Amino acid sequence: QVRLVESGGGLVQPGGSLRLSCAASGFTFSRFAMRWYRRAPGKERELVATITNSGDNTTNADSVKGRFSISRDNVKNTVLLQMNSLKPDDTAVYYCNAYLTAGYSYWGQGTQVTVSS
Repeated sequence: QVRLVESGGGLVQPGGSLRLSCAASGFTFSRFAMRWYRRAPGKERELVATITNSGDNTTNADSVKGRFSISRDNVKNTVLLQMNSLKPDDTAVYYCNAYLTAGYSYWGQGTQVTVSS
């Protein structure tokens, strides 16, 4: 059974940091690229960060460059999103996605991140 379980969300003040974690099971994690998406209220889903299956390459959305960092551990089957210098605009539900091809894409249930004073 494929599972992606996100954790680490919560309430943080502007300028603060959070680290999201996604634990994967039920598939060959090291074959899949991993992505973090987010959806803010009233907005479309946004791709935040991507990491290749090997972990050699990462990309970030312009909106989070220099503040967010994605990483993975192919032994522990986890992917992390380190979020620094958080802004109120970062408030959203964050989703972990495992992507191999269009037919093999798995999603977690999401974790809420709220940035507010």
